[in-house]
Amino acid sequence: MAYDKFTVLKSTCVPLPLENVDTDQIIPARFLKATKREAFGDNLFRDWRYNNDDSPKEDFVLNNDTYSGKVLVAGRNFGSGSSREHAAWAIYDYGFRCVISSFFADIFKGNSLNIGILPVTVSPEFLDKIFKDIEKDPNAQVEVNLPAQTVTLVSTGESESFEINGYKKNNMVNGFDDIDYLQAMKEEIGSFEAARPF
Repeated sequence: MAYDKFTVLKSTCVPLPLENVDTDQIIPARFLKATKREAFGDNLFRDWRYNNDDSPKEDFVLNNDTYSGKVLVAGRNFGSGSSREHAAWAIYDYGFRCVISSFFADIFKGNSLNIGILPVTVSPEFLDKIFKDIEKDPNAQVEVNLPAQTVTLVSTGESESFEINGYKKNNMVNGFDDIDYLQAMKEEIGSFEAARPF
């Protein structure tokens, strides 16, 4: 299925300055029964977000009205653990379109790119600057420019480049998943087949 096109995103951020956040913390295993990519956002960080009686934990960042936005800023080694796609689904369904960290687990990174979440890897030093900017002003914004492959602190103008696979970049700019990419090439594929001698 197609996803929102991603070109330039300017947004406030939700800070999660914790390292080694694994996929079971992002979406606990007991919520993996569904196969549709819907309604997982309700259980994003479920055990950190809610008490056993389903009341919100006041000290968790997603329950703090001070912070909002489409960018999640996380500590090093985000998305480690199991390969469950549901972790990326939950982040997307909650409303995040970008996660910034200094390191991502490879499988989580791939799952995110496949569904329209941009995982941006920055240096530990730049990540620390983002956290400090948010701490100073919860309304601080970052600008994530996918075509230019840069992330910028709007308050200071400081910027850092990030890497992304060219194929995945093209898909995100166009809002394609892998099937959409192939469907967009139907005419070229048809012409190639028609020109084959057998």
